[in-house]
Amino acid sequence: MRFHLLFAVSSLLITVFSVTVADAEQLLSEKFNTSGEVKSKVHSSSEVQTSKTSAKYLLRTPRNQNFVPQLSQATTDVVSVTDVKVNTTDKGIELILITANSVKLQVSPKTEGNSYIADIPNAQLKLASGDFRQQKPYSGIALITVTNVDANTLRVTVVGETSTPVVELFDSQTEGLVFGVTPAVSTAIQPTTPLQQNQTQQKQPPIELEVTAPPDTYRVPNTSIGTKTDTPLRDIPQSIQVIPGQVWQDQSSDNLGDVLRNAGVAPPARFPGRFADEFTIRGFSNSFTNIFINGLRQSPAFSIIAPTDLTNLQRVEVFKGPASVLYGRGNLSGFANLVTKQPLAEPYYNLQFTAGSYSYYRPSIDLSGPLTSDKNVLYRFNASYINSDSFLDFYNQERYLVAPVITARLGNNTKLTLEGSYTQIKKPQEIGLPARGTILPNPNGELPISRFLGEPSNPPEDRAVTQGSYRLEHRFNENWSLQNAFQITLLRQNVPSVQLSALLADDQTATRTRVFDNINIRNNYISDTNVTGKFKTGSIQHQILVGFELSRYVQPLSKFTRVTAPSINIFNPIYDQTGGGTLVSRSNIKTKIDSLGFYAQDQISFLDNLKLVLGGRWDFTDFSQTNRLISTTTNQDDSVFSPRVGLVYQPSKALSLYASYSRSFEPVVGTAADGSAFKPQYGTQYEAGAKTDLFDGKLSATLALYQFTLSNVTTTDLTNQDFSIQIGEQTSRGVELNLAGEILPGWNVITAYSYTDARITQDNNFPVGNLLPNQPVHLASLWTTYFIPKGDLQGLGFGFGLTYVGDQQVDSLNTLKLPSYIRADAALYYRRNNFNAALNIQNLFDKRYFEASNGDTQVFPALPLIAKFTLGWQF
Repeated sequence: MRFHLLFAVSSLLITVFSVTVADAEQLLSEKFNTSGEVKSKVHSSSEVQTSKTSAKYLLRTPRNQNFVPQLSQATTDVVSVTDVKVNTTDKGIELILITANSVKLQVSPKTEGNSYIADIPNAQLKLASGDFRQQKPYSGIALITVTNVDANTLRVTVVGETSTPVVELFDSQTEGLVFGVTPAVSTAIQPTTPLQQNQTQQKQPPIELEVTAPPDTYRVPNTSIGTKTDTPLRDIPQSIQVIPGQVWQDQSSDNLGDVLRNAGVAPPARFPGRFADEFTIRGFSNSFTNIFINGLRQSPAFSIIAPTDLTNLQRVEVFKGPASVLYGRGNLSGFANLVTKQPLAEPYYNLQFTAGSYSYYRPSIDLSGPLTSDKNVLYRFNASYINSDSFLDFYNQERYLVAPVITARLGNNTKLTLEGSYTQIKKPQEIGLPARGTILPNPNGELPISRFLGEPSNPPEDRAVTQGSYRLEHRFNENWSLQNAFQITLLRQNVPSVQLSALLADDQTATRTRVFDNINIRNNYISDTNVTGKFKTGSIQHQILVGFELSRYVQPLSKFTRVTAPSINIFNPIYDQTGGGTLVSRSNIKTKIDSLGFYAQDQISFLDNLKLVLGGRWDFTDFSQTNRLISTTTNQDDSVFSPRVGLVYQPSKALSLYASYSRSFEPVVGTAADGSAFKPQYGTQYEAGAKTDLFDGKLSATLALYQFTLSNVTTTDLTNQDFSIQIGEQTSRGVELNLAGEILPGWNVITAYSYTDARITQDNNFPVGNLLPNQPVHLASLWTTYFIPKGDLQGLGFGFGLTYVGDQQVDSLNTLKLPSYIRADAALYYRRNNFNAALNIQNLFDKRYFEASNGDTQVFPALPLIAKFTLGWQF
């Protein structure tokens, strides 16, 4: 009943919101008549200029741009710039910073060489695509950029082709702050003698723009994943790493596992990264709840059903530690949030083609721009296709992705984004190799990593994911806003396979099972609505967040039939044998999970350098599962409160010290011997650390120390071994160091190190003190690129990376472990104007290693040396 009630409340809220928007539109219409003429008068001692844009007149009040007033306490709030527009005029261009209150934007301009530079304190650019950059918007203007210098300063830079452009400032009552840019008249066009021309050229040589790196850098200063508000990373009392798309483009990665290495996250646990997105954070593998898209939780097991395609992703945010205070069930020790690419206001066309080892081919397109002349409706369209063989015998995969996005501005303060994607993957199932002959010795010899022990004639896996979402954002004013988002994900998979069961005592004969009729259908619906607001109580600044989340996960069909299959000689396999077929097991399950959560958070600034984050959330979960084979149904309800408290102290502008306490939960289905339902598992974490910005904010570093405890772990009840009891406990302690950004012009780096001591501290099945599986104690990664900024070799670049993964246990008994390894990667680039080319080599020294294991019969070899060559054009 509560879910139907909440849907009704949600509908009422949207209705009220619609009325609010309609009232705002009516208020605006009172200022204009149908012909676009101004009805009200503007009283100003300055001359009021008007320019016609998109069939309406904008009121422009000139500013004295050389006057920089002192900011009072009332004007020290950070002003949000929500969009940037560039319009062409008869004299040049207009650069418009879209904001609800342009009067608060105080501009401090200066000139350097051919550049006009304006710093705007207490302002922040809030674009989904990051910074704004446009090359050659008008004759005589080489480049315009709008960037965040730090958490409190925005910078506008206009670069002239031969000399500094002329810039005038205007306030627009309907849009924001307007920079009127006119290219300076060059004296070179005046009639001169040949001698004068020669002297002029000697005095004013052509300006050569430095090209350091692509527009996206390795440092991202802000994120919303830690607080659900756009907040500088240094103000969040928790470790969060953001990996921008430029990193995996430079690395030529096409799977999430390789991307997450850059954040100090352990590689895929049970399956290779090219097969699944499963990973381990701080000792715990949350394979069922560790993937979010644009802040919305995906369906259980999403990560192991549909490997992520990176084509339409802008960045990946890794949240480390408990997250239930904002995101509900799961997320015991962290998760990865995938942020998709959003539409751009200027036309953008990017075509790429990659070819590589083992017949690897990957064309992709990324198109964006306005759909209307006033740029109120924008689009983005990403698509890619992968066709590849593998180092494995009898292997070929095909992968498709289509991902459209449309954003519409519904008035000055309202934006609606519609987004969709479709992914399909067809490939054989990778079943791995036995431990004896790979990571353990085998008297019969060593197995080649190319060996396939399934059946080549078996039909391939067929996995498809369809996703659709909307996101509605409305700003009531500079301080208050509302956001409502909804997402639906439909997963379909058919996975026929042949799997290894055991390796017999002769160390060469493997028994197998055949799985058919293995069909899974999973549907996930999730809605999140919240209101954010800023206000003061005396001298204390508050930013509050209040919201609710409603989700439903339905698995209407999950079934398989497992029978015996003919054995196979792992050293001399003979395929397509007849025989076998004895029934081993069957399953036919229907599952439904309804979740409702109410959350509240307050980000409190006592002083500019002392901030407190308080938050709490109540979650209600209804679980229902029906076993169709035996006609039984299991129902279970849980209600849980999850708190968080964090403190940030900033002794200097570039350094933040923080400490936090937080808790997470994961429902556990089942009953104890006395018939009582199991309680949820709880994750409790204490964390302290430091965050700093180096080299004028171009390089960021995070150091974190933490202790995480997982309680209510189920283990065998020694008094009644047919049941389990929740007395188990597991603990993880560690240190993490992350570094990302620009060291010198053209030199980018992203590196991570983690020390993780994750152990069993209480259990009836496994020895206390054993290491938890799938988590190396030591994990380190380094990736760096350098581009020559100018000269004859301008645009030439180099990349190099190292990954170290220490030994990791395969099981909780600690009887088998994957050996440590070091992998090296390298790259060579050339990027000039709209053209780019890259040669990437992964596993440079052809290191033989194994990256995942799911028991002693499923050890997965990693990719050998792989070369990829990419050509791209950007228009």
